[in-house]
Amino acid sequence: MIQIDALPAFTDNYIWLLQDNASKRCAVVDPGDAAPVLAWLGNHPGWELSDILITHHHADHTGGVAELKDLTGAKVYGPANEKIPARDVALSDHDEVTVLGLTFAVHAVPGHTLGHIAFYHADPQTPLLFSGDTLFAAGCGRLFEGTPEQMHHSLSRLAELPDSTEVYCAHEYTLSNLRFAVAVEPENPDVTGRFEQVTRWREENRISLPSTLGLERKTNPFLRASQPSVKQKADERTGIDNASPVAVFAALRAWKDKF
Repeated sequence: MIQIDALPAFTDNYIWLLQDNASKRCAVVDPGDAAPVLAWLGNHPGWELSDILITHHHADHTGGVAELKDLTGAKVYGPANEKIPARDVALSDHDEVTVLGLTFAVHAVPGHTLGHIAFYHADPQTPLLFSGDTLFAAGCGRLFEGTPEQMHHSLSRLAELPDSTEVYCAHEYTLSNLRFAVAVEPENPDVTGRFEQVTRWREENRISLPSTLGLERKTNPFLRASQPSVKQKADERTGIDNASPVAVFAALRAWKDKF
């Protein structure tokens, strides 16, 4: 059984730590800073960092990779189409990688960056998705490199995964994302209820992750561009008929950028 914990980094990043208690081996996802990982290893003698998974090239996801590899010898997996420090294995769409006995399918999810990938483990009981900065809890990443068409396609692909899929994204953005979701769908009880719940959690300094894809489909406006209520709000904002879900998504993303 793999245990997953969040190691906070910087202001709002999470480095995901996967632990196999039987072998005392662990892996990390997107270590933008080596210090939290090294601190955990220092507090857990006998544990070995065996693997490092990278979703995209931004420094807050890769900044600790070279140091961790140098100190531990961990194998580094990252997207083939981006420059990843100390990468050992370049991954492309539909590749598979086995880490701590778990097999992850690689999904190309361009939009936030052009080479961004996500890691999906299709466990029949609890599927796992490490989505980096593509799919957030109640939101999605900014379009730094890709187009609205690319990001909408990437999110639509992830949204096809099972409802029970646990979503491990890389930032604690949930509350601010839900404020926007309430603005988009103020009459959606799933959105308002989740906003109230996460507000309480954050007041208690409680982490809001992981989410689930079932919850995201009910509350994440960027996965709901086909819903009439979401389209209506996008049309009101832009003053035009956003005739396709991609156009609705683009209107939402532009609105969120300035929200």
